[in-house]
Amino acid sequence: MRDLKLPDQRHPEKAHRPDRTQPKKPSWIRVKAPSGKGYAETHRIMRENKLVTVCEEAGCPNAGECWSQGHATMMIMGEVCTRGCSFCNVATGRPDALDAFEPGRVAHAVRTLGLNHVVITSVDRDDLEDGGAEHFAQTIRAVRHQSPGTTIEILTPDFLKCDPSVLETVVAAKPDVFNHNLETVPGLYPSVRPGARYFHSLRLLQRVKELDPTMFTKSGIMVGLGEDRQGVLQVMDDMRAADVDFLTIGQYLQPTPKHHAVDRFVHPDEFAAYEKSAYGKGFLMVSATPLTRSSYHAGDDFAKLRENRLKKLAEA
Repeated sequence: MRDLKLPDQRHPEKAHRPDRTQPKKPSWIRVKAPSGKGYAETHRIMRENKLVTVCEEAGCPNAGECWSQGHATMMIMGEVCTRGCSFCNVATGRPDALDAFEPGRVAHAVRTLGLNHVVITSVDRDDLEDGGAEHFAQTIRAVRHQSPGTTIEILTPDFLKCDPSVLETVVAAKPDVFNHNLETVPGLYPSVRPGARYFHSLRLLQRVKELDPTMFTKSGIMVGLGEDRQGVLQVMDDMRAADVDFLTIGQYLQPTPKHHAVDRFVHPDEFAAYEKSAYGKGFLMVSATPLTRSSYHAGDDFAKLRENRLKKLAEA
């Protein structure tokens, strides 16, 4: 994992905030430290291709497990975000210019790792006229060219400050799954995701389905930020109204004392109840556990979904 700067250097917009002490993590949150030959090989491939991963930048607790299996979530368009969400560990500031060779390097890494499924995400790039939509499209096409058998899942920013037509550029590149996370309940947006707008993000997901009804859509939220159960269920209803197919729900973990405080650690039984409710509301695939993240076991989940769909078609 790459060395992190001190909180006031990495997150200057958060430096003025008082420290928020994180409560002791319960036993169901703890994970093993990253190690092993597979982990080292994945690390080598990422560094040789000069690639950024959200696994590292966001401090994902599952990085050790995923990297040891040769899975990594590529983060394109740099490692500096133009937003300053209070939950996120990605650095905030002025990003560098886009690297025109990055799509090819991502594709090469995907081929080298032999991935059956890849998740590609990015920082927010409010400094770009199209928010990086064309860069996403170029990366999807590059992966398709070098690894035609690999399914592609993208986790995009909200393109809030762009012309709505930029979304067409990304959808036209034909990712297999279009993911955009709502992150939390609408009432917490001012404190958790102040640079975003809940209903804009919801409309983004709905618009993807309008542009391509065959494309799977996906979204996720964190719990433990101060929301209540009714708020989570309402977000599920909003997602289903936008025809979202996949849902992920995971425990929020506070990256540093300067980030949004953990309100509570949600028990695994509550996650199981959320999963049951979500399936009851019509989601095709649900992952709801304390350690669930957008890309955690994403390939396995997508393979199961396709298998279930094929079975239903055969039975029809």
